[in-house]
Amino acid sequence: MRIEDYGVIGDLQTAALVGKDGSIDWLCFPRFDSGACFAALLGSDRNGRWLIAPVCRIDRVERRYSARSLIHELDFHTELGVVRVYDFMPPRGIDPDVVRIVEALEGRVPMRMELVIRFDYGHVVPWVRRLDDDTRVAIAGPDGLLLSASVDVRGENMSTVAEFTVEAGRKESFVLTWFPSHREPPRVITPEHAFDDTREFWDEWLAGCGYSGRYAEAVLRSLMTLKAMTYAPTGGLVAAPTTSLPEQLGGVRNWDYRYCWLRDASFALTALVENGFVEEAGAWRSWLLRAVAGDPDDLQIMYGPAGERRLTEMELDWLDGYAESRPVRIGNGASEQFQLDVSGEVLDVLYQARKRGLHPDDSAWALCMHLLRNLEQRWREPDEGIWEVRGPRRHFTHSKVMAWVAFDRGIRLVEELGRDGPLDRWRAVREEIKAEVLERGFDEELDSFVQAYDVRRLDASLLTIPLYGFLPPDDPRVR
Repeated sequence: MRIEDYGVIGDLQTAALVGKDGSIDWLCFPRFDSGACFAALLGSDRNGRWLIAPVCRIDRVERRYSARSLIHELDFHTELGVVRVYDFMPPRGIDPDVVRIVEALEGRVPMRMELVIRFDYGHVVPWVRRLDDDTRVAIAGPDGLLLSASVDVRGENMSTVAEFTVEAGRKESFVLTWFPSHREPPRVITPEHAFDDTREFWDEWLAGCGYSGRYAEAVLRSLMTLKAMTYAPTGGLVAAPTTSLPEQLGGVRNWDYRYCWLRDASFALTALVENGFVEEAGAWRSWLLRAVAGDPDDLQIMYGPAGERRLTEMELDWLDGYAESRPVRIGNGASEQFQLDVSGEVLDVLYQARKRGLHPDDSAWALCMHLLRNLEQRWREPDEGIWEVRGPRRHFTHSKVMAWVAFDRGIRLVEELGRDGPLDRWRAVREEIKAEVLERGFDEELDSFVQAYDVRRLDASLLTIPLYGFLPPDDPRVR
């Protein structure tokens, strides 16, 4: 299935992808970076999925999100009627849940539910047993899943299935809850209450939005998607809920993005802060201070959702990959790279958040000072850059520009927001960096900035030069 045919649902600790065919093909429990119990996205149905769909002819499918929420709606228009499937993950209590509600809008439609649980990224077949209340429990290693359904279910070919019919005005529901396998199965939540709680949570969150311009619906939807990438217990913000979706179909550049890149978080937080969501920046700042605790000179470009540093990369050879794009990887070796630009993105988002009302924090300022001292010594070094090249380090122009941004934002935090710092020294470094970038990063014959010093190659990352204020938008070198 095309990636654009999936929708995302989440509970601010993990997320799932729901296909327009009614199948949840990707879900990691209990965190974004946990092992997937549904991994069909990167393999086949046998690697785990959860399908709910009509068993008659489907004429067309419509999908949307419920207004002001992350509740996914899938309408199947069939030869026998119209049925809607609601998919959502309610605000988490103790254990995470996926709720699926099936409602007939017209006619009488036969349906099939097929639940294929494969823990550890589609690799481990669980033991399944039936409890006295007719719920099903699947166990393997540390993971447990509890299935509750309003219809009868049965085992079939190493999966759990149900056939049922919905009539106009009736609903059937399914709840899948993760729990640690050493604990007793949790109490089942009420699907209707969970629906109301989920809708209320997102509606209340959007009430803090300050955006009132054009394309409001698209902007709100984008902001909710960014919010869904936050890991609520710590304030971390993952780059994506998935791993190994290829940069190019059939290619090998398939990386695990379920971690917290400082750069990517700065982009997301800037969008959130500019639209009134300053609290998220404060939570992320606290996460950052915990993640880098120790020696800030050991700053990594990414961490785990709780600040983990060891993100060991490995390949999963039992998965064929999305559209047969191998290998499938978990972990990310780029966590050990040196990327000069990261300090600039961190200083920029902290400056933007302070400008928009985030309360000052002495520990955060001490970190900024340390980053700038380190950058003062290292900005002349080559690095792996924003594209995380796995080859020789280079003097990437974007990296040098972001080093300039770091000193510029440090200066502004002193001049505009009352912090103390060595202004004269920082100004001198800022000017030295700018002079070098203009001399070595701009090619007169191409009439363009280039990807790296002594390389005649263009780079989209350099379109940010006027956005960060390195040059004004009307400068002929960026116009």
